[in-house]
Formats: sequence, C-alpha cells, structure tokens
Amino acid sequence: MSDPLLRVDAIETFYGPIQAIRGVSLEVQPGQIVTVLGANGAGKTTVLRTVSGVLDPERGQVIFQGRDIAHLPPDQVVRMGICHVPEGRETFPFLTVRENLMMGAYTRRDSAAVATDLELCFNYFPRLRERQNQRAGLLSGGEQQMMAISRALMGKPKLLLLDEPSLGLSPLLVQQIFGIIRRINKEQGVAILLVEQNAHIALKTADYGYVLEVGRIVAQDTCASLLQRDDIKEFYLGQKESGVRGQRRWKRKRLWN
Repeated sequence: MSDPLLRVDAIETFYGPIQAIRGVSLEVQPGQIVTVLGANGAGKTTVLRTVSGVLDPERGQVIFQGRDIAHLPPDQVVRMGICHVPEGRETFPFLTVRENLMMGAYTRRDSAAVATDLELCFNYFPRLRERQNQRAGLLSGGEQQMMAISRALMGKPKLLLLDEPSLGLSPLLVQQIFGIIRRINKEQGVAILLVEQNAHIALKTADYGYVLEVGRIVAQDTCASLLQRDDIKEFYLGQKESGVRGQRRWKRKRLWN
C-alpha cells in the first residue's frame, strides 16, 4: 500500500479546558473515501477542524503528504490542497452564487484553469448555473450545500473534508448530493474525509470507516465489514434484534463506553 495522503496520529484537541478528542488516529489513502461515524458530541467535527487548521491539537501530529501541518494557519492548509466544507455550509449570503464560488479560488492565479473548474462545478450541479447571479442567501438548503461543495472544489483540493453534507436535506436531495460526491471522487481522484450522522449512506459511499465515541476511536474497518457488524447495525443503522445476539451487542456497547 502507498503512503497515506493524510495520517492523523494520536491527536488530542481541546475547547478551553474541555478535551474533545482523545488520541485519535486515522489515515486516508490517495483517492480514498474515509468516513467518521459517531453520535452528536462524539468529536467528529473537531477532527475535521483539527485537520483543516481551524483548531490546533495539544498533542499529536497531522501529516499531509509527509509534512506535519498540525499548527499551520488554515490559509496555508488550503494552499497545500485541503479544502473544508463545514457543517452549516457557511456561505456568504449577500454575495451571488458565482461570487461565492470564486471565493473558493482565492489562492489560485491560473485564471484559465479557474474558468474550467467553474464550468466543471456547473456541470456537477446544473442548478448553480441557473442561480449563478442570485444571492446565496436566497438559495434553498440543498442548493447551498451544492454551492458549498463547489466552492471547495474551486480550491483544487487533493483532500476534501465534508462535515454532515446530508444535514437538513430531504432524502431525495441526500441521494443526489452523495451521488455527486462519489462522482467527484471517481472522476477527479479527490480523496475525501467524510463526517456524517447518516451512517447508512456514509458506509455505502466510503471505502473505510472509523467509529468515534466520546472523543475516541472505538472501531475501524472497511465499510463493507462495518455494514455486517451487529453492533453497527443496531446502534447506527437502527436494525435491532432480540435474544442472545442483542445481549452480546449490549455488552459491547458497555465496553465502548
């Protein structure tokens, strides 16, 4: 196996005196989709914020393409090829859709390639082409998510960080968004680190998965294997069973906690 594009090594990150993640380690290989699952408050968003430079870890390393980037400012992290689509999208509501997308390319000087990538985004999300001169604050939630992903693509990422892309969207829109995420990965070769509460679609989309509970990694495996695990089925996919197997899963849950 090749060297990982991203290696997170035993990071510990705090919000003031509160420790949010505790010795988290994970890897993303080039061209791979990796998902991090967990309940609210497990520390998933903190992992992405630490990778993108929004937060500095107290301990541990964030190695991207062989370089420790753990304490670099976010703009330098973007220039290295990591683009972050945060939870809640964080659009510029008074700018047009087109202006929002061009904000994603602010680090670039290759104007011809920027124009090509803008057209690529419009091809992935035709609705944005129709709305390109409309203020972003007037878009629907689904359209804003399309725009947020496209804005990150305009940065020409090698690694795309996606935080809850299904949040607040209808089931139909979730399927559409994740279909485009798979296309971006396959067609552009962009590696993706995906945080998502919709465990079913995350495990169907990603290649490898980590389960995070109370700031710690408690399980990891290929997504195909995680989908077959009884504890994952019950606690993340809502597929409950009774009897001896259910009791075994309850024991595992207690061990995780």
